[in-house]
Amino acid sequence: MFNGQHRQQGSGVAAFAVAVSMALVAGTAVAANAAASPPPDGNPAAPRQRSGGPVWVTLITGDRVGVGARGEVAGFEPAEGRAGVPVHTHTDRGRTYVVPRDARRLIADGRLDRRLFDVTGLSGAQSRKAYRDGPGLIVEYGGAAGPDARRSVRAADGTERDRPLRSLNADAVTGTPQLWDTLTEAGRGGARTTASGISRIWLDGVVKATLERSTGQIGAPQAWRSGWEGQGVRIAVLDTGVDADHPDLSGRVIAARNFSTSPHTTDRNGHGTHVASTAAGSGARSNGTHRGVAPRAGILSGKVLEDNGGGSESAVLAGMEWAVAQGADIVNLSITGDADPAIDPMEAYIDRATAETGVLFVVAAGNAGRNVIGSPGSADGAFTVGAVDRADRLAPFSSRGPRYAGGVVKPDVTAPGVGIVAAAAAGTGAPGSIPGYTAISGTSMATPHVAGAAALLKQKHPDRRAAELRGALASSAADTGHTAYEQGTGRIAVDRALVQTVTPAEVSIGLGEQQWPHGDDTPVTGKLTYRNSGPADAALDLAVAGHGPGNRPAPAGFFTLGADRVTVPAGGTASVEVTADTRVGGEDGHFAATVTASGAGLTVRSTVSVEREVESYDITFRTIGRDGRPSRDFGALVSSVNSLEPGYHFLSSADGDPVVRLTRGEYVLDAWGLADPTDPTKGFDALVQPKLVIDRARTVTLDARRARPVRITGPDPGAPQAAGGMEYARTGSAGEDIGGFYPGDSFATLNVAHLGPPVTDGSLRQGWYGLWRAADRTEYHAASGGRVKRLATGYTRAFGPAEFATVKVGLGAPADGKRAVLEPSPHLPGGLWGMRGFGVARPLPDTRTVRLSTGDGVRWSFRFGQLAGGGPGGGDRTEAVLESGPMAYRAGRTHRETFNTAVFGPLLDEGSGFSRRGDQLVPRIPLFSDGRGHSGSSGIGSARTTLYRNGTRIGEIPDALTGGRSVPIGREAGRFTLTTSVLRDTATARVSSRIDAAWTFRADAAPTDDEVMLPISTVRFSGARVGPDSTAPAGAVQRIALQVHGAAANGNVRSLTAHASYDGGRTWRELTVTGARAAVRNPARGESVTLRARVTDKQGGTASVTVHDAFFGG
Repeated sequence: MFNGQHRQQGSGVAAFAVAVSMALVAGTAVAANAAASPPPDGNPAAPRQRSGGPVWVTLITGDRVGVGARGEVAGFEPAEGRAGVPVHTHTDRGRTYVVPRDARRLIADGRLDRRLFDVTGLSGAQSRKAYRDGPGLIVEYGGAAGPDARRSVRAADGTERDRPLRSLNADAVTGTPQLWDTLTEAGRGGARTTASGISRIWLDGVVKATLERSTGQIGAPQAWRSGWEGQGVRIAVLDTGVDADHPDLSGRVIAARNFSTSPHTTDRNGHGTHVASTAAGSGARSNGTHRGVAPRAGILSGKVLEDNGGGSESAVLAGMEWAVAQGADIVNLSITGDADPAIDPMEAYIDRATAETGVLFVVAAGNAGRNVIGSPGSADGAFTVGAVDRADRLAPFSSRGPRYAGGVVKPDVTAPGVGIVAAAAAGTGAPGSIPGYTAISGTSMATPHVAGAAALLKQKHPDRRAAELRGALASSAADTGHTAYEQGTGRIAVDRALVQTVTPAEVSIGLGEQQWPHGDDTPVTGKLTYRNSGPADAALDLAVAGHGPGNRPAPAGFFTLGADRVTVPAGGTASVEVTADTRVGGEDGHFAATVTASGAGLTVRSTVSVEREVESYDITFRTIGRDGRPSRDFGALVSSVNSLEPGYHFLSSADGDPVVRLTRGEYVLDAWGLADPTDPTKGFDALVQPKLVIDRARTVTLDARRARPVRITGPDPGAPQAAGGMEYARTGSAGEDIGGFYPGDSFATLNVAHLGPPVTDGSLRQGWYGLWRAADRTEYHAASGGRVKRLATGYTRAFGPAEFATVKVGLGAPADGKRAVLEPSPHLPGGLWGMRGFGVARPLPDTRTVRLSTGDGVRWSFRFGQLAGGGPGGGDRTEAVLESGPMAYRAGRTHRETFNTAVFGPLLDEGSGFSRRGDQLVPRIPLFSDGRGHSGSSGIGSARTTLYRNGTRIGEIPDALTGGRSVPIGREAGRFTLTTSVLRDTATARVSSRIDAAWTFRADAAPTDDEVMLPISTVRFSGARVGPDSTAPAGAVQRIALQVHGAAANGNVRSLTAHASYDGGRTWRELTVTGARAAVRNPARGESVTLRARVTDKQGGTASVTVHDAFFGG
């Protein structure tokens, strides 16, 4: 439907190794569970950096996934009615995907966006905020049934329509668990197809915002002297808005419109104003010193990003539609989102609008460094911009190519993007900046240089369309000594572009992929066509220089030209062939070259690319069902463990035996099939080959008759099974696992088999899990397993009563009317994480009796989740989370645990602390851990964190030390103080209503961006004798432990003091501290006490913590 790059569907590049896990989940247990929901409101955390238990995200299918502290899958919970749908997980380029079986065919066919199952992305702080009410979707309609489908989607229960997207014949909507059945319909073998009238379903992804001498660097002053300043040209800046009252932008904003959820068009972030002034600022406040590239161009300000710098793809799409309708000549997109092999809606729109309207879309490449071009800069139609510094050195953050799909050269050009000084929106300038201005680095800053340069060209040549503007700017770029995948054609030089009379019709040519082996390759040829708009013929000498993998020069003869010289007639065209001969010796992989045509005072640059496929083979997968006949209902995932070009492939036998091309190496093959394709309840076969060696073309047979039943029984015949599962994992050369789940109603429905040779290097593990619930609410949780050489073909295990320990768990209620879930999770040797997410919601306070198996070295952790209404689809949301670390229990013993009672406060646990990365400080401490030391987070009302250096405030963020936000610290050494004040949501708990904390510490200079953990401590009030409602007998005295963690621990305390206040902090009483315990008199009945503690280490670092309403008298 749209013009765009060709991308292979259903496969991608994976950078990591392989593991797979399976679980069986009974639908009855899931229906009672209300815990799987978004995290506490207002307390976001970054994936792989969070504390306080897993974050739960909801997929488009309604299934819910727990994501742990390191971004790993920590639990899975099927939606109601989906207990029989298998689910598989895999990791691709560091991102984990959890994909139900009924969605896989839709992904492979390009109808369903794979990002809807990217739990790494969905669990990020920005995504969690954006998808609080359910995943954001862009639904495209098509065909005669499109209007009916649109009405059905808009009328679906709980669905909210965010905005229409007319250019794509689509709606942006907020999904609910029920919407999956509206968007899709049942197909054969448990797969689903899109419903009639539904063309494609995308994630409404989140996007983010990523001058003086820099204008001279690109030749803008020469253009100004010639009279080219952008008069009459319209540049649309789609960003965080523009401060139209800034002197540099006064009178420049022609029109403004808000597409964000912020209530205004004003720029409260500063990014959009900086970008706009770089492109078209007058420099009035600085008497012209900080002038933009096109200072007389008009600005169309589309606020598509929130005040925090984030936004949605649908807002960007709506902004692009508006900009085109407003007559924009150039659209500046200093934004980036995650790229994927499939074309996303932003890419689709840019490709289509560029071809149909001639508008030039100038887009940031992204700030991810090597080999990652962000979307929408990955679009064919985007003019994609990388960044260089003032010396034309490539910025280390500037994203390089090739593009994720196709090996195409990106970025197209570079521009200055390091330390760019431009206008600061009111209230956003950094401390120490020039008044009214601020310096920022990023490809976001490079992009408006190119947009402004395009405006100068457009003024001189108002009839030129996107391709011609792009050709002039790219072909005239200056070579700064980098490869094509790093710089495109080079750093723009607008003074050259304005006088460039010969330009290429094709800035970049992609010659595709040449299959291995290469001894008999046919050279592949493309054509470069030059256009001459000048009055005289142009005779040009031609040269080509290429590079391959590792930026090493391409072998001689790899890239050749059909001629050494070409003459382009005045007003005409001439062509030359460029050939890639992949028979020429060299490495396999991506190659790109720059073709330079020079003469007649001109230098014209173009790029060309080709992929020399690594050693690969066609592999046929033959599928046989339980009846011995060829099966057309098998699915499989082939994932690289250690191969020449790591990747994964989804396979389906629906259209016959699948054939896939795999690179040489070792893989895990995971296949699944139904005993009866028309009735998923009749059984499920899981066939796993953990060692599939690819070193030749071959046929792999998947025979369901080899699978054998699983028979696992619990210790109490009267306790029915509620959930169960099997997990296996294999870790390869990159050290990261991929996994999956296979839900069913009981173990009786699952047959399993190991295929192929054993794995003898110790990397293979397998675990088995079961959950049974008795009528008296006692729960039995069992786990067994460990390292194996072969996975089980069939499995039998009977757990006996003598294998179990008893744990009595008390659950506190710091507020009235609350419910909660408690979920034990097993941890088996070898890093197997087991099941999680099957707790039953019950009123608080509560006492649970849990019996846990003790064999095979298993340890158990607990996750507590306090619930509130207002979750996705009208369900519950988790407003507070507490989690214990893994612990080994002894069989036959009774153990006790208590969660969710006072005194709540900060805790330094694994993964928390103050992390410095160059000039940024990332503070990450779980502030609302409970009185028993369980790491936790909670819904908050407000937060303010401030950083001082040597007594001077240098930064402030509205964050509760979640690790989701950084605060500028600079690179200098100094003595720093960080303070935070956090108000807890009073609906969550009445105790620990506010926490004030401060840390003082020294830090050395940070010349690099390497992560350094800074030496801080914390002190907490532990073990207070309180009841389930966090009250203590009025007037009694108790001794509360002062626990010190961090730098001051282990005998490094210089001083430790504590105080109490019984009037809300107006007056304080020093407490007697003996043996690290403080004597505290309990407050009067119905009243509270506020506690404060301060610790100083022997190096002079301090930490103070004040807990308001620490507990109440009862």
